[in-house]
Amino acid sequence: MELNKGKSKFTTKDMVETSLLTALVVVATYINIRLPIAASGGLVHLGSAMLVIASLVFGKEKGAIAGAVGMAIFDLSSGWALWAPFTFVIRGVMGYILGAIAYSNNKNGNNNIINIFAVIISGIWMIGGYYIAEVILYGNWLSPVASIPGDVTQIVMALLIGIPMVKILKKHVKYI
Repeated sequence: MELNKGKSKFTTKDMVETSLLTALVVVATYINIRLPIAASGGLVHLGSAMLVIASLVFGKEKGAIAGAVGMAIFDLSSGWALWAPFTFVIRGVMGYILGAIAYSNNKNGNNNIINIFAVIISGIWMIGGYYIAEVILYGNWLSPVASIPGDVTQIVMALLIGIPMVKILKKHVKYI
């Protein structure tokens, strides 16, 4: 077994970018939108849009970490602590799915059709993940259905906000 001789693939630059993306996810998640369809008491927020942006602009690893840590921090700091472990896994995998699809076949997050597909597939994962989490937490297979409209709304908002922002950032920001 050969060690990498102290050189990590995850550079200081990567750490700084991931930390900033995580902070942006936390802040965006605090921007809650109160909608009557959130019958279960769940949240519709802009964190999903920021997760889409992070994953499609910076890739699957940074998106996964930013989504998992950022939204789990939100849960822990805003009265949703019971949800934090579920959120960590669901949103981490969601970010990874987004980036993996968007960067497949050398697309590098630049193909809008593939990006939309990535949001839809990762959104299906999120909806299913939170449904199962609610079943585990509340022991009921029927009541989690009330959360699905809010989750779908959140994915639609992430799609409508995230995809245009990714296009703008990739076109006009030279650093990215």
